[in-house]
Amino acid sequence: MDFIEVQKRKAIAVLMLRRGKVNALNGAMVDQIRQSLKALEGDPETRSIIITGVGKFFSFGFDIPKFLSFTKDQFAEYLTNFADLYTYLFLYPKPVVAALNGHTIAGGCMLALACDSRVMVAGKAKISLNEIAFGSTVFAGSTEMLRFCVGSANASKVLYSGAMYPAEEAMSFGLVDEVATEFDLMDVAFNMAAALASKHPPAFASIKSLLRRSIAEEMIRRERASIMELVDIWYSENTWANLQDIKIL
Repeated sequence: MDFIEVQKRKAIAVLMLRRGKVNALNGAMVDQIRQSLKALEGDPETRSIIITGVGKFFSFGFDIPKFLSFTKDQFAEYLTNFADLYTYLFLYPKPVVAALNGHTIAGGCMLALACDSRVMVAGKAKISLNEIAFGSTVFAGSTEMLRFCVGSANASKVLYSGAMYPAEEAMSFGLVDEVATEFDLMDVAFNMAAALASKHPPAFASIKSLLRRSIAEEMIRRERASIMELVDIWYSENTWANLQDIKIL
């Protein structure tokens, strides 16, 4: 089943997440996102990319009910694959704008953090790295990307609280770059993507690498240990009990 749809408007490609009502991430979806990005990276006509969701969610994050049947080794393999995806996206040589059409939670927030810019719909939608709320930790990579976007003090606030931020509050400390109405979201995203696409591609790719490469190297250096720590906490008695209560409609 295809969970990703790609549409093109001249030099800008739109990659749409479309899995169920909440765009929950599983292994197949992670693989399809990577495959789509790889194809667009090799397409000389594509100068920039917008990632968005279909429905009221950009992404709920992980499909937690599905992962409850996984062994520790299977879950660690999925987490490694997911971390590889956001690291690839963080270093992606072409501009990527996240158009956050709705709730952007946990793993969904990590994908958004890996992009160059984020525009979020105003209203009821929330963005969060809320793992601590159900007793889990996060990845080394997601922590570094968050710190890159919002600074260390705000990163601590986001991760320690597990708070759900509306777009306007998220923009006040840099988690989101722009806020738009539901009707204007994609127009704003296209304008952001077009502005970045207008830059000389080799120059943009070089500067992006200079800004991010050392951070990505630190992410990679610490990632495996952080994944194994996450797995141990995920399968601990307290967290495992909390996970049973998480439902996806």
